[in-house]
Amino acid sequence: MKNILVFIILLLSINAASQNYKPVNPNATAEARKILDYLYQINGKSILAGQHGGGNRFLDSVKAITGKYPALWGSDFIWWGTKDNGQNVVNEAIKRYKEGYLITLMWHQGRPTDDPPYGWKESIQAKLTDDEWNQLITPNTPLNKKWLAQIDVVASYLKQLQKAGVPVLWRPYHEMNGVWFWWGNRPGTNGVEKLWKMMFDRYVNYHHLDNLLWIWGANGPRDIPADEAYTYKNFYPGAKFVDILGADIYHFDYEQKDYNELVKLAKGKIIALTEVGELPKPEILKAQPKWAWFMVWTSWLWTDNTPQRVKEIYARPETISLGDVNYIKQP
Repeated sequence: MKNILVFIILLLSINAASQNYKPVNPNATAEARKILDYLYQINGKSILAGQHGGGNRFLDSVKAITGKYPALWGSDFIWWGTKDNGQNVVNEAIKRYKEGYLITLMWHQGRPTDDPPYGWKESIQAKLTDDEWNQLITPNTPLNKKWLAQIDVVASYLKQLQKAGVPVLWRPYHEMNGVWFWWGNRPGTNGVEKLWKMMFDRYVNYHHLDNLLWIWGANGPRDIPADEAYTYKNFYPGAKFVDILGADIYHFDYEQKDYNELVKLAKGKIIALTEVGELPKPEILKAQPKWAWFMVWTSWLWTDNTPQRVKEIYARPETISLGDVNYIKQP
């Protein structure tokens, strides 16, 4: 009897560890659900190759180096100078989706105290005072209403993608555990966790953006003076609001202890390398097999990776490139 009980407990623990979580939005579209299901199918077995950056420039560079295109394409709703780039992002995302790419989008959002255009250092990397932050997260304050108007602009673009049938791996307020963005280094329940939940509520329950899978993309913890990124858990909004947990890794900072911390925090949910500068070596991916994808950030493909490094990662049998799998049509 004791042996049977031990076996049942072991079986339940295995099932719990390997369970496939449903989207945190119960009304998620069929296309979004299929992508999440597919990521669980490859979990621990394969990794999707990804590249951030608009146009053909970076994608064609990957092809020139490896003979393959990545499976995942990423872009950003950032303002470029005086121009709102949102419609260009929408148009290209639809085009790339039709070509077979998985789409991941993020946003370097301007500070809600500011009006566009949003300067990089003047707004995106500027700070809010504690009083301004408290106004931001308090409903119906002028600053809260201004923030709502900001995020509603991007919601209108995401609605176009929903209408076009494009599912999106949506990654807002990235690197929130770092010190460099206005939303960064705000731990605790009234910090960025609160801001995340506010956006989630607005997009899911008000705008009914059901084509989004919610990607919480922190930065790999580091202790570089004036460029710190702190432990993951103090910035995590919780499993009810996150489909996939990610890490942005630069400076070749693939610490095993940080990977283990993220796996523990995820509790069986998918994890991904949501941005990388230097690609991990094959031996790192072997030791850290649960990354669902990697996404190289724009020109870091050339400036901080040798062609040989790019080739060896794309040549791994575990690496999935464009055309290897049609994940949209997975059962």
